[in-house]
Amino acid sequence: MDIVLKPIGTVKTEREEAFDDYWGSVTSTIHLDDAMFTPEVTMGLHEFSHLEVVYFFHKVVDSKVELSARHPRNNAEWPKVGIFSQRAKGRPNRLAVSVCRLLKIEGLTLTVESLDAIDGTPVIDIKPYMKEFAPRGEVYQPLWSTELMKDYFKK
Repeated sequence: MDIVLKPIGTVKTEREEAFDDYWGSVTSTIHLDDAMFTPEVTMGLHEFSHLEVVYFFHKVVDSKVELSARHPRNNAEWPKVGIFSQRAKGRPNRLAVSVCRLLKIEGLTLTVESLDAIDGTPVIDIKPYMKEFAPRGEVYQPLWSTELMKDYFKK
């Protein structure tokens, strides 16, 4: 089965390359497609502090898509793990999900902070973040992933 998705908007930001760290102070705007939507599409969204944004890694070329395992960030000090055990951009379908802070809404433009998407990124979907969808029970992860993420959202 093929799945065809149409972007609902585009990210605008000063960051043009997907550097690994320091996304915490990045401010971006998401411009929703005015051919698809009216401003009513965001009604009630201002009542939420955070959004979950689903987007497409549009600059990842076919040769960089990983279908097996690799060292995260190509760091041989970290274990070789499958692509589904990491959040690398070279994913089979090039989809990303990120939680960011909603700063303001103006018509079909959403201003957000800490969205780890680069300029021109196609947005596939936006959902309000609800704490009830956060993990239930204990959350655990390997030490290498904590090391990898230590500066990711640093300002």
